Amino acid sequence: MTENLQLGALLAACHWIGQKGWSPATGGNMSVREGDKHCLITESGKDKGSLTADDFLLVELESGLAPSGRRPSAETGLHTMLYSRYPETGAVLHTHSVNSTVLSRVERSSTLVLEGYEMQKSLSGQTTHLDQVVIPIFDNSQDISALVQKIIASTEHAPLRYGFLLRGHGLTCWGQDVAQARRHLEGLEFLFQCELQRRLLEAK
Repeated sequence: MTENLQLGALLAACHWIGQKGWSPATGGNMSVREGDKHCLITESGKDKGSLTADDFLLVELESGLAPSGRRPSAETGLHTMLYSRYPETGAVLHTHSVNSTVLSRVERSSTLVLEGYEMQKSLSGQTTHLDQVVIPIFDNSQDISALVQKIIASTEHAPLRYGFLLRGHGLTCWGQDVAQARRHLEGLEFLFQCELQRRLLEAK
């Protein structure tokens, strides 16, 4: 699939995410790889449900800067980190759903462990509900550079897969292309909703 088609697929995914209410009030940011040294990422402050192709900025992976001089998302560093460390990554989606935000706060440990759900198989490489899906949780920070370094340090012991949560903030997930990233997002959101409901019912 060509890069232009991938941007078209990302636009469709952004509109779908907006309809789902997973990136309210201009929150969230989405990107697609553009060759070996760049990505296209949403401009800061844009409503994800009504984006156009002009709302994506070309950004250098090394610097995180947009040659156009326009302002990319404040969390661009999270995207460029994933593209640089995991060359197979073709698209990144960062959302602010209620389920991911709440679960990231009620789970006190540094990971959210999901197991026993058939929908775990929506994640690439998962073949059975008997395995564990471990989603790292990092404390939120407005200092994105420091946050990126903290995430990189954690990958020395456990490489990232599928996605991670920022506490009280939301989900960042990715895939080899937009279709896979979108599948991972939908699968994880379903799993988060199931897990949150399970915890609520068991607490009664």
